[in-house]
Amino acid sequence: MPDDLLRPTIGTGVDLTVRPWRLMSQTYVAFFGGVIASTVVAYLNAGRLGVDAAKRRLILLSGLGGLAAVIGIVALLADDSGVTTELRVLTRVVAVVCCIAQLRLQRPMDRAFQLRGSEYRSLWAVGIAATVGGALVEVLILVMVVL
Repeated sequence: MPDDLLRPTIGTGVDLTVRPWRLMSQTYVAFFGGVIASTVVAYLNAGRLGVDAAKRRLILLSGLGGLAAVIGIVALLADDSGVTTELRVLTRVVAVVCCIAQLRLQRPMDRAFQLRGSEYRSLWAVGIAATVGGALVEVLILVMVVL
């Protein structure tokens, strides 16, 4: 009679053929691409890790909250001279803080992935695409807010 106590459960419900991206690599996307890019990469990576749907929704909500904070900061602090260095720094701080919250939601399943001993997938192509695309969308939204 097989014993259920000794059966491994780390990979239960997770597609083992899909490799996720390193969590700390996502902070580069957040810093250079902003909140939208960070949220897209975190949401996609959470799916690769097998994070449950409730936590994936929290990732989207944290991204939406971060975007609202960035819009609020720009709306309150932008003057006639346009976006200043201080505003850029503040929006990047919000993006990185939002990314850290998203990483905490992914961390338990990332640890389970590490226990399987698999290699991570490279984030270069997706990261650059998300950074450029997310930054462009964020700039368009912020331009609409300032005007």
